[in-house]
Amino acid sequence: MGAAGKTVSAVCHAPGVFRHTKAADGSPLVKGKKVTGFTNTGEAAVDLTAVVPFLVEDMPLKNGGVYSKGADWQPFVVTDDKLITGQNPVSPEAAAKAVLSQLKSEASKTA
Repeated sequence: MGAAGKTVSAVCHAPGVFRHTKAADGSPLVKGKKVTGFTNTGEAAVDLTAVVPFLVEDMPLKNGGVYSKGADWQPFVVTDDKLITGQNPVSPEAAAKAVLSQLKSEASKTA
């Protein structure tokens, strides 16, 4: 996923780091990738829609990504090859398990 071909993961608002991140060819890193992150409805539920600098849910769509989400405040993780994203503050455990699974899969291919 990253330039070094390593697994990358981000959860909740952290997928926002991909807003300006580019792939090696200069295209948005999330272009064509399945991702998730904090939802617009989650921001509205905590009255922060007008406070945050941008909505994480909108970012991948503007950059050609494929955004999906589960129910607010429930664990939800999306894996697209070596990119693993989690939706909200209750998703880190599921995201960590997805990362471990990905790393084990990579290790078995090189063993």
